[in-house]
Amino acid sequence: MAIDGRNLQILANHCAAAADAMAFTLMRTAHSTFVKETEDFSCQLVTPEGLAFATPRSIGGPWYSGIDYGPVIELIDHYGEGDICITNDSYAGNVATHSPDIHIWKPVFHQGKIMCFVVGHIHNTDVGGAVPASLSRGLTEIVQEGLRIPPMKIFSGGKFEENVVRMMKLNVRAPEQNWGDFNAQIASVNTGESKIRTIIDRFGADDFSNGIHGILDYAEAQSRRIIETIPDGEYFYADYADEDGDGGYPCRVAITMRVKGGELELDYTGSDPQLMSSLNMPTGGRERHPLGLVGVTYALSTLDPALLLNAGTLRPTRAIMPKGTVMNCEQPAAVGMRSLTCTVAQIATLGCFSLAVPDRMPANSPGGNAIINIKTLATDGRTIVASVGPVGGGAGGTPTHDGADGSGGLSAFLKNTPVEINEGEVPVLFRRYGLFPDTAGPGLHRGGLAMVMEFQVFTPNTIVTARNRNRSIFASAGALGGRAGAVSRFTTNPDTLGAVEHGNADVIKCEPGDVVRVVGPGAGGYGPALKRDPKLVLQDWRRGFVSSYSALRDYGVAIREGIIDEAETTRLRQKMPTPEQPHFDHGATRTEFERVWTHSRYDLLTTFLARAPVIWRHFLKHRVFSLVEQGAHSKLPLTDQMEAIFADLRTEFPAIAAPG
Repeated sequence: MAIDGRNLQILANHCAAAADAMAFTLMRTAHSTFVKETEDFSCQLVTPEGLAFATPRSIGGPWYSGIDYGPVIELIDHYGEGDICITNDSYAGNVATHSPDIHIWKPVFHQGKIMCFVVGHIHNTDVGGAVPASLSRGLTEIVQEGLRIPPMKIFSGGKFEENVVRMMKLNVRAPEQNWGDFNAQIASVNTGESKIRTIIDRFGADDFSNGIHGILDYAEAQSRRIIETIPDGEYFYADYADEDGDGGYPCRVAITMRVKGGELELDYTGSDPQLMSSLNMPTGGRERHPLGLVGVTYALSTLDPALLLNAGTLRPTRAIMPKGTVMNCEQPAAVGMRSLTCTVAQIATLGCFSLAVPDRMPANSPGGNAIINIKTLATDGRTIVASVGPVGGGAGGTPTHDGADGSGGLSAFLKNTPVEINEGEVPVLFRRYGLFPDTAGPGLHRGGLAMVMEFQVFTPNTIVTARNRNRSIFASAGALGGRAGAVSRFTTNPDTLGAVEHGNADVIKCEPGDVVRVVGPGAGGYGPALKRDPKLVLQDWRRGFVSSYSALRDYGVAIREGIIDEAETTRLRQKMPTPEQPHFDHGATRTEFERVWTHSRYDLLTTFLARAPVIWRHFLKHRVFSLVEQGAHSKLPLTDQMEAIFADLRTEFPAIAAPG
């Protein structure tokens, strides 16, 4: 049959259904909660060159819809029937971007020719390394982050390479769990291979080959049409992770988005240098790396929900990610927390889109979705390493409605795990799990509320990790008069005299009886809060989403004995000031920070660091921040002050003057 418009759509539907079948197989046969419940995995069909042309429609992680497996496919010398390959090495082709993500790929042959590959990854709860669950912001080298598997064949001609699996099992904390998940991956690609053979039988080999490239072309055309609706111009936005390392300074991701016709350019110049922590992203500087452009995927999908998601979606866009920066690090930098930096990059991308089309984009979603993992012991002494689910916030308020509560925005694809399953698999007692009041950013359309998870542990030396925690310092921004959401919290034994606040820490040790509470960050509101219908504020109060105090302070709504005091509300709203608002309200902490660390000051710092050797950059960033805090040369104009500081450092450390 000819691959025209109608038949191309039919083929695309068949391919999407094949990807769905792969995902269902994986989800239903996996052993770890993080795969079978949270769904941190991906499945794709990719062209012989490695470009994804089909991905599951509602299962797993959408970050990888535009992935290019080409760089790792090329690292295998020869493919034959029955081969399956594997890697989790972040620096081998930049496809696996941190060590828990184990990727596999299998060629599908027809009459001796590779027609496509079936591929996918899962996030293993633990792959060894320095800490349980393998990841922590405080790690400084990739060798601390667990087992690294270079690209190799795990099945060769259908024969299983047992020594590779023996090595894998020996280096992880829960080998049987990992083994179960690995077998689920194998089942997934085998399912995909079977489905592809059926599709080829129906469409024919030539029409299939032409059609999968036609699917990419169609998605590209869709993307260009969406981009053409955005005003041409240059839009700048920056966002931050709270700390660039344990007890560090903020980590900045800056984007200049350039729109011209049907094309986009995201220039990450101005982002932080490569760090001595694990927030680095190993993108290899590839112009269309899916993690560098995932914010574009989200934004274009928001502007047109009918957009087909595959590698063609990203063709009209290119990213500039300077080498030796947090967006394009070099070995042996740690990369385990790259998902936090990726989330910050997504928010920065959506911030640019908000400036370009403010009436079509929401306020900021939370920039920190804590993945809670527990290492403890069962009653029989068996080690348990398990994820009990994400704790984040809701979506940002939109031009037409409130943000979704508890989920949505940038964390929507990470599903929650039911309490009953967690308590059945992990010896903990859940005391609270739900929405946390007074966390949503106020607005005409408020932001989504944050989640709260509270549980008690019963075993000595229990380790709790809260990977990707953020927004304990800088809040999620409101837009166009909407206000920032509440910051996140991480507490041991809350509501007691012995309560301990852990700030931005992501690994803590607990003893029997300890109670851990994690509260996510709230999302930003959209539009002025004083324009919100008082009846909606009352509804939120009745639901327990907002307290009487916050209703009064943030919305000017007086609630007395369960009803609105109309006269007092009118008086309050007339009295409350309505100052002219900037496009974004970032909250008091970031506003104060940026009074010192202006865009101009960051430009000077970025230029200085780019000329220094990569291994010096994080150290020099901290020295510059410290000297600015101390008031070094503060009587000079900004440019002269910074140049004087840089000159002092060159004198103190002659090695940084070497060409970089």
